[in-house]
Amino acid sequence: MSAAARWYDLAPRMISGLVMVAVGAGAIWIGGGVFAGLIAVLAGLMVWEGARMFAAPDALRSGLLAAVAVGLALWLPGLVVLPLLLAVALVTVRAVDSERGPFFALTLWAILGCYAMGLLRAEAGAVWVLWLVSIVVVSDVAGYFAGRSLGGPKFWPRVSPKKTWSGTVAGWIGAGIVGALFAVSTDAGLALIPVSILVGFAGQMGDIAESAVKRLREVKDSSNLIPGHGGLLDRFDAMLGAALVVVILWALGLMPGVV
Repeated sequence: MSAAARWYDLAPRMISGLVMVAVGAGAIWIGGGVFAGLIAVLAGLMVWEGARMFAAPDALRSGLLAAVAVGLALWLPGLVVLPLLLAVALVTVRAVDSERGPFFALTLWAILGCYAMGLLRAEAGAVWVLWLVSIVVVSDVAGYFAGRSLGGPKFWPRVSPKKTWSGTVAGWIGAGIVGALFAVSTDAGLALIPVSILVGFAGQMGDIAESAVKRLREVKDSSNLIPGHGGLLDRFDAMLGAALVVVILWALGLMPGVV
C-alpha cells in the first residue's frame, strides 16, 4: 500500500474530529439540558442508523422513539430507567423481520451507552466525562497511527480485519497515559491507570462489536453522516462500550476518585 493510499482519509477524519471535539467539549462544559439533549439526539441517530442497516421500514420512527426514551430516562427516577429503555428496544426490534437478536442488542447497547454518558455527566461531573472521552479519543488516535504505521498481525481478523495488535496495544498505552494525567490532577490516585486501560479496552471491544454487526449486514459504514468516519455508530461505538463499563464500575464502587 502506498503512503498516499494509507493516509487517504486522514484529512476528512481530522476536520470532522475537530468539529466533533468542539461541539462535544462545549456540551460537556455546559452540562444540564444541553448535554442531555445532545445525548438524546445521538441515541436517536444511532438507532436510526442501526434500523437502516437492518432494513427496518420505519427507521425514522425507531430513531425518534429512542431519542425521546433517552431524554426521559435522564429526567425520570432511576427505578424506571431500565424498564423504559428495555421496552423501547423491544418495540423497536419488532420493525425488522429477521436477525432480530443482533438488532435488539445493537439498539439496547446504543441507548444504554448514551444514557450512561448522560448519567456520568449529571452525577459525577464534567471532569469524569472528559476523562472518559479522552481515553476513547487518545486510544483511537494512538491505535490509528500505530496500526497504519507499524501494521503487523491482526487482532481479530474474522470480525475486524483492519485492527492490528500494534494498534490495540498502542491504544492501551494511550489510555494508561490519560489515566496517569488524570490521576495526578484528581484525587483518584494511581489506581486510575489500570482502570483507564480497562476502559480503553472496553472501548476497543465496542468498536469490534459494531464491526461484527456491519459484517453481518455486509455494510462498510453505519451511514455517511460524518465525513471520513462514516456514521455515528462508527464514531461512537467505542464510547458506548467504554461508558457502560465506567458506569458498571461506578455502581460497584470500583471507580477511584468518583463518589
